Parts: sequence; structure tokens; C-alpha cells
Amino acid sequence: MKKILSNIFLFLSLLIIGLLIILSTIGIETKKFNKFISNKIYNENKNINLSFNTIKFKVDIKEISLFLETINPKVFYRETLLPVKNIKVYIDFESFLKNEQKFEKVNITFNQINMNQFREISSTFKPSNITSFLKNKIEDGKLETKLEIFFNNKNEIDNFIAKGKVYDLKIRATKEIIFEKTNFDFFADKTDVLIKNISSETEYLQVKDGDLKIKLLPEIQIESNFISKIDINTKVQKNYLNFKDKFKLFKDISTFQASLNNNFFFHFDKTYKIKKYDIKSTGKISKSSFKFKKPISNTFISEEISQINFFDAEIKTNINPNENKTSVSGKYSINQGGQLNFNIKQNIVKDLLNIKVNLDYEKLINLNVINYKKPENVIANISLNLDKRKDDLKIKKFQLSEKKSSIILENILIKKNKFISLKNISIKTFKKDKINNDFEILFGKKIYIKGSHFDASNLPKFFNQKSKNNILSKVNKEIEIDFKNIVAPLSEKLENFKLIGEINDGRFVKISSKGSFGGDNFLDITMKFDKKNKKKYLEVYSDLPQPLLTEYNFFKGLSGGKLIFSSIIEEDYANSKLVIENFKVINAPGMVKLLSLADLRGLADLAEGDGLSFDILEIKMEKSKESLKLNEILALGPSISVLMEGYQDPSVTSLRGTLVPAKTLNKMISKIPIIGEIIIPKEIGEGLFGISFKMKGPPGNIKT
Repeated sequence: MKKILSNIFLFLSLLIIGLLIILSTIGIETKKFNKFISNKIYNENKNINLSFNTIKFKVDIKEISLFLETINPKVFYRETLLPVKNIKVYIDFESFLKNEQKFEKVNITFNQINMNQFREISSTFKPSNITSFLKNKIEDGKLETKLEIFFNNKNEIDNFIAKGKVYDLKIRATKEIIFEKTNFDFFADKTDVLIKNISSETEYLQVKDGDLKIKLLPEIQIESNFISKIDINTKVQKNYLNFKDKFKLFKDISTFQASLNNNFFFHFDKTYKIKKYDIKSTGKISKSSFKFKKPISNTFISEEISQINFFDAEIKTNINPNENKTSVSGKYSINQGGQLNFNIKQNIVKDLLNIKVNLDYEKLINLNVINYKKPENVIANISLNLDKRKDDLKIKKFQLSEKKSSIILENILIKKNKFISLKNISIKTFKKDKINNDFEILFGKKIYIKGSHFDASNLPKFFNQKSKNNILSKVNKEIEIDFKNIVAPLSEKLENFKLIGEINDGRFVKISSKGSFGGDNFLDITMKFDKKNKKKYLEVYSDLPQPLLTEYNFFKGLSGGKLIFSSIIEEDYANSKLVIENFKVINAPGMVKLLSLADLRGLADLAEGDGLSFDILEIKMEKSKESLKLNEILALGPSISVLMEGYQDPSVTSLRGTLVPAKTLNKMISKIPIIGEIIIPKEIGEGLFGISFKMKGPPGNIKT
């Protein structure tokens, strides 16, 4: 009996083992479930039609599970045949015995899918922008994938797992930028997508060691890390990328080489709008060169900046809803100059932009207003910290340091290109190792300007300049100036200069000042404002006229004398009178030319030698925005007298008048009884002997 039972047990064991071998390898064919599976899938998704000839029963030894398998079934999705290699349907063994056909999961293995096929079946993908991306941006590529579909107790799809590989993908990001040789592995289920080993390249950009994580529920979150290498050269820039349309500031980017580690995070709400984001990038710009569309130039720098280059620059960026940070530090050069240190930090918080700059600078800097020059090839350090919000600009601190010289500006506020306020300006500069500026400007209830030295050698140039935009038009304050030493034009020195005044709308309305040239020579300036007629009355007295007249060619060659100037000013119109007493004209080109044309050799020689003496020069004039009308210019001297009138505008200067030589001879003739009264006019500046002349022409080309 035992032997029989043993044989039966052995037979059953062999039968089971044989059956398992058959079920795990060959399987048992059946058509019992064909219609059931096809209908079940169709009911779940009307776009899927599934047909197959036979199904085999098999056993998965690893999972100890029974499954149905079909090879090369015909699966149509939206009338597109999908390249399905095989389908495995895992069923619950107990339900199989009870003939209830309860599914556990379905495994689908695809043959290689071409991206053209993938685009055709992507029309129902969500969000719709993903569908648009697949249709419009994906040009080529291959996909290998396996899909596992899991069911609940009601044979309803509960979850899925998709995994596989994409390779040789071609993506057209923009018209000019095409990503090729794009490869990655992926894993996805109902809630998460993981993409690893991402690599791709364009003609100038290489991406490698990338990964991408997408969390789908309850809201979408995307996180990625990757390394990017950028190599832009002249060939790429001209033949591949249309940089001229992309950058407003730069003409082209001839070179850009960088390696960056990148990380980004996006959080979308249920409507696929961005809720949060965080973008970070760190790395090094090994070399770059940018050419400007228009060279940068101003009155402070001697050389136009047409190109800027960066070398071995460390870069860090962090962009999120709260702030936008960028910092770059390394070496830079201007045009073809040497490499210098620089550090730039930018931070944007909402509508507030903060920029911090610290750099070395070797080119010439020329600040004419204080007669300071930073020499070429002498390195100065420049630091700047500013805030900008819409039309408001606040220079929190600017500092220029060069050897012993320094210029510091703090808390300068500008709104809509108009100066509003400042905390203080401190200036200390040297010229040929001698101090020429040492003063500060304090801006409080009053404006205080005080110091031991101020170099005003070039100041008349700025008084003579025309400006359409008065940047100081918002300034309304009292002002006090106190300088111990002022370097005036022509190397004159003005000592103990003090001024008390008032500024309205950026212009002086009240002045009371005095300074000493030394040797009982003084400078006095006064201005009063009549509120009733809105006119300003300006008076200037100087025992040395020359420092005040250096910017006017008409007075070139004038020596000695005393100057008295008075003017009535209203808006853009001024009626003025200038008087200079007891002076000489020496080596004045215009005067010598005039005397030579009149063939007055003796007087011409005198003008080129010891000079022509004059008792008085009186000029009456009217000045408007664009023109100067000279109502009368009268110069009287022992040897010659001149009477002129004319006008000047930006395009032309025109003067006409009479030159009367030999004043003494005319005077003697005038004393002859009867005859003198007849032939010698009584008007000042006229006589029996005279030369009429006219001077006219554009600036720099006046003909006599």
C-alpha cells in the first residue's frame, strides 16, 4: 500500500513538475479568454482595438503567478497599429478555478517605436501643451518600452508602470536650436516619472549626466539636475544662431565657453500654472567675448568700449519667485586690454534690482569738472552698489580709488532722471603728486560744500555748455560754499572763497560770494531774485577778468583790467552788459588779422608785441535759447577804437563794425577851429580815419 501511495505521489509530483515546465515555457493554448480580454480593454478605452489568434496559459515561476500570453497581437490605438511584441495577462489563480477571471496585472512589451508613430497616438495626452510639444518639436527618435497595468478587485485599472529607453531623439527647441543624439532611460507610474542618464547635444551645447523627476499627483512637480557644456564660436554664431535678433545690447558673441551644473524645480497647480519654481546654476565661464552694437562712450573715458571679454569667471545663479540672484567673478578685459579682476552681484526682489560691482580699471578716466585724470595703465579700483525700482535709481555707494586719490558718493537718489538728494560726496585727488581737490558735499536741510582745495581750472567749460535736460530741477535748498584754495583757469589762485545762496528748481536765485586772488584783487558775485516780476539780477566784479573769460575766443589775448558784468535773467532770456576797463590785447589772432588787412603795420606789430592798450570795452547783448544778439561792442584806446554789432547762433557768427586807428591824430584834427567840428564826428569811437569790416562764417571758419 505504501508503495502504491509512493508511486501515486511520485506520479503526481512528476505531473505537476511537467505541467509547470510546460506552463512556464511552452504554455497551453486557449481561445477561451480572447473575446473577454478584447471586450474588457475596449470598454476601458474605446480608442483601443485588440485582436489575436491564440492565448497561452503560462506560469511565472518568479512571481508564482498564472498568466495568459499572446505573441505579436494586433493592437490599434486610434486606428494606428502599435508595435506590440507580446502581452501577458496575470490572473488570480483562485478566481480562475472559480471561473471568475479576475485580473491582477497586464504586461505589454513593445517592439521599437518610431517617433512618427508616437506623435500619432499622442493627441489625447494631457496637458495639451505636452501634445503640442510632441507634434511640433519632436522630429525623430526611437522608443523601447514595457508597460505593466495593475487592476483592482473590480478588474478596473488601478495603476501602471512604464519603463524603457529613448535614444537618437531629435528635438527642435527653436528655429535655430536643434537638440540631437538625445538619449535617456525612464520609469513611470500613475504618480511619478523618473528619467535618468539624460544626454543631448546641439552644435554649441552639450548636456550630460542628467536626471528628471516628475511627481504627477496631487499636483505636478518637476525636478532636474544636469551638466551643460557650452562652446560658441564665430562659425556657430554666424551660421547657426541668429544672435542679432536675440540680444539688444550685443552685436554678436564671438566666443563663449562654459561648463555649468544646473538644477531646477517647478511646481504646477491643477490647471498647469506655475505655483513655485527654483532654478540654480553654478559653474565656470572659461572664456567669452561680447561685441557691442554701439560702442560705449562718454566724457569720462578716453577709449570707446566696443568689446568686453571674460576669463575663468565663476558664475552662480538662483531664480525663484522671491528673488533672482546672479554673481559672477573672475577676470575681464576691455577691447584688447589686459586681464583685470571683477566681481558682479545682481539680486532682483519683486520690482527692486540691486547691483554690486567691484572691478579694477586701467584705462584713462577724465573728470574735467574737477580737473582729475586717472592715468592710462595705472590700475584703479571701482566699486558700485545701487538699487533700481522702475524709474527710481539709488546709488547707495560709489567709490573710485587710485593710489592716494579717492572719490566717494553715498546715497544719491534719482527719480525719472532727476536728481533728488544725496547723503554726501567726498573727493580727494592729486595732480603730479600734489593735492588739487580735497572737499566734501553734504546734503541735508542745506547744501554744504566745503574743503581745503578745489580745482576749478575747467569749470568755465561747463558753464558754457548747453543742456536740454536740467537733472537738478527738483533741488530747492539753501547752499553754502567754503573753499580755502581754488585753482582758477590760467593757473590763478582764488583763496578763502565763500558763497551763501539759494537754489530753486536746480538754478541759483540768490548768491552772495567773495574770494581773493591775492594782492588786493578780489572776485565778488551777487544775485537777487525779484518774486514779483520773476527776474534775477546778477552782478560779477573781478579784478582779474582772464579766469572768467577763458572759454570765449573773442577775449583771447586780453591782459590786465577789471571786469564788471551785470545781467537781468528771466527764464531762457538774458539782457546783459559786460565792461572791462584798462586792459591790453596781446597776440590776439583776430585783432592782428584785422589790422593786417587794414594795412596798419605798426599797430599789427604792436598787437603782437607789447600789446594794444584800451581804456574800456563795453558789450551790450541779449541771449535767448539758441542765439546771442550783440547790440553793441565798443572798445576805446589811445591807438585804436572799435565799434561793432552782430549776432551768433549754432550755425554762424556775424559781426560788422568800424575800426578807427590813430585816435590821437583824430583828436588833434577835431580841435582845429571850424574844420575840426565839420570833419570829425562827435560820436565816441568815430573819426576822420576809419576802416569798415565784416566778420562772418560757421564756427572755426570765420572770414574777415
